[in-house]
Amino acid sequence: MSIRERRSVHGAHGFGPGAAASDESATKSPNRVRDTLLAYIALTKPRVIELLLVTTIPAMLLAHRFDWVASQGPIKPLLILNTLFGGMLAAAGANTLNCVADADIDKVMKRTARRPLARATVPTRNALIFGLVLTITSFLWLWRTSNLLSGLLALATIAFYVFVYTLLLKRRTSQNVVWGGAAGCMPVMIGWSAVTGTIQWPALVMFLIIFFWTPPHTWALAMRYKEDYEAAGVPMLPVVATEREVTRQILIYTWATVITTLALAFATGWLYAGVALVAGVWFLVMAHQLYSGVKRGEPVKPLRLFLQSNNYLAVVFCALAVDSALALPMVFGR
Repeated sequence: MSIRERRSVHGAHGFGPGAAASDESATKSPNRVRDTLLAYIALTKPRVIELLLVTTIPAMLLAHRFDWVASQGPIKPLLILNTLFGGMLAAAGANTLNCVADADIDKVMKRTARRPLARATVPTRNALIFGLVLTITSFLWLWRTSNLLSGLLALATIAFYVFVYTLLLKRRTSQNVVWGGAAGCMPVMIGWSAVTGTIQWPALVMFLIIFFWTPPHTWALAMRYKEDYEAAGVPMLPVVATEREVTRQILIYTWATVITTLALAFATGWLYAGVALVAGVWFLVMAHQLYSGVKRGEPVKPLRLFLQSNNYLAVVFCALAVDSALALPMVFGR
């Protein structure tokens, strides 16, 4: 018991075991509830879910612009909100199940040692049930509020992320984030399908933008936490390859990302094209600086590229949202 609690027990509330127990229960119970709630929220990795918000809304707006007939007229704000909520449930379910599968290595890595299962603040069985409930709810929600295709895409994404990436690829190959990163590309497909009921070529291009963006983004972080992944036995590329080879691969995928963003300009307007070009040059400069620094044997800061790559993706997709919205009639349906 803390000094403050002792003063409270022996002061205002009198003496004896009954008084002490009553005060301790009153003080700690709300904290326990709050801590438990925060632990379950942490299982869903809320910061990772931000990618969903950044990419889904622009995809839905572009779908309206690109295929007015299939989208059945006016923009429907309720459909956007329902799709975002269903997508958030799906991402939360996938992340929770990922925490269950990765609990052993999360205990070893300093970067993840404070996650709920690593600290045993949530029972593994409870976390598994929580993840499954979120998964099933996301499928039913998207099916009910948008269409069956969106629900099935969400279900397939969760299955791919948990079984293919987490359980099969992550601990076996240095190309884990290349192929496993496909799960992070699916929000644009879900958003597009919710609007049109189909998948068309702009949705595939947006998928590829995130697909090519994921390796440089993740490898830059892995360079910073190389010892963590090595201790956990996860063969991330920076663990098994030289810094020069890692930064060369980062540069290749950065070029692929920028070129793909420009390809999407065929389905958009001048505003998106201009922002994608300027942001692409900025992203390429950072990747080239990282590669050149390693070649010259200088100390490098890969975490800077990791953080700025988030800003790059946000800028590109925000420009896509604005460009698409400006081209749409200012008519909103329910």
